[in-house]
Amino acid sequence: MTISSSLNASVAGLNVNASRLAAISDNIANAGTYGYKRAQTEFSSLVVASGNGKYSAGGVTSTTTRAISAEGSIVSTENSLDMAVVGRGMLPVTPIDEIDAASPELRLKPTDSFTPDQNGVLISSSGFALLGWPLDQNEEPITQLRDSVTGLEPVSVAASRFVANATTFMDFGINLSAEDTRAGASGDPLSVPIEYFDNFGASETLTATFTPTVPASGASNEWTLTLDDSATAAGLNPIAEFTLTFDDTRGLGGALLDVTVVSGASYDAASGLASINLEGGPMDIQLGPYGANSSLTQLSAEFAPSSITKNGNRAGILTSIEVDADGYLVGIYDTGLSRKLFQIPVVDVPNPDGLAVKDGQTFTVTPQSGAFYLWDSGSGPAGILTGYALEGSTTDIAAELTSLIETQRAYSSNAKVVQTVDEMLQETTNIKR
Repeated sequence: MTISSSLNASVAGLNVNASRLAAISDNIANAGTYGYKRAQTEFSSLVVASGNGKYSAGGVTSTTTRAISAEGSIVSTENSLDMAVVGRGMLPVTPIDEIDAASPELRLKPTDSFTPDQNGVLISSSGFALLGWPLDQNEEPITQLRDSVTGLEPVSVAASRFVANATTFMDFGINLSAEDTRAGASGDPLSVPIEYFDNFGASETLTATFTPTVPASGASNEWTLTLDDSATAAGLNPIAEFTLTFDDTRGLGGALLDVTVVSGASYDAASGLASINLEGGPMDIQLGPYGANSSLTQLSAEFAPSSITKNGNRAGILTSIEVDADGYLVGIYDTGLSRKLFQIPVVDVPNPDGLAVKDGQTFTVTPQSGAFYLWDSGSGPAGILTGYALEGSTTDIAAELTSLIETQRAYSSNAKVVQTVDEMLQETTNIKR
């Protein structure tokens, strides 16, 4: 009987509008939730075969999905570990109870705010740990599989709270006065104390002493270089000695002509590097290759040790952590040193709207979403990972309130149909009277 189908269709209309109301309610409730993706309910009609001039109402069904591919607005914050992806892709995270798992569960999260816990692991208040690739001593990823969680680890800064880099290289950008090797010069030695850092980040001093060879007549263009190390016992200094000879020909005047190792070192004429052994290990010193007016020079100008450079840093304490545009987590130390600690990839799937929705604005991969891929920040289709930012909710309050009015009226109309069918059935019952 078609009147019964009308009742069933109206009840179905009540149900789908109740579902739509639930989605609207969820959206409005999460209008201020960072990373929230709005729910949307779509209706589909149902058709029942009709014939002989009769029509039966099929009713309606609903499907509620998430508009996961929609992007919320980026909101600037004052926390360097507030992270968002500007563009396509999400952050890789795992529930905190998966931190110690050999292969932690991968969740995708549009945005989150992280802080180090008591163990140095970056976690969020919603209960998720950030995942990333650890780096080697050259600040390169140790393992970087793009389609697997293998190699991803919960990001921890515990091992990076203190850091020291030993000095392994110096460049002697020093000019020696040519006048000091001429007959009649005083022959006084010239000393340059140079600070360096040992394997523990402690400050030590390497003293370079240049003693000119003063001839009876003319100019010798020759110097003796000795190196004394403050970390070496006094009786063992100098640790190295060289004889330096400079060119005085036209076009090459002032350039190194010859370096003779007297003791405690080796020298490569092609590269200009001298290798010495300190108490804590080897160090390379750039004296300059033959014929080059770089590093050590001998010109008529004053003695000028003005361009000495070196690597290494004293022991420093981690003061802040930031994210750069390439997706690297960078530690900033009180010594001014900055060091890459982890690389955070951007996770992307072919169909973001096919992801499964989980608690805490997180998502998991499904057959409908397609397999995930781990991109470097800003590469391929992936957006740029940024700090000091959070992604806002995709809820549009004005649109939701409009939908709320439409849903209320549709629900009331379906209820009116139910009331009408009830009255018609009552009339049918009254026929028997």
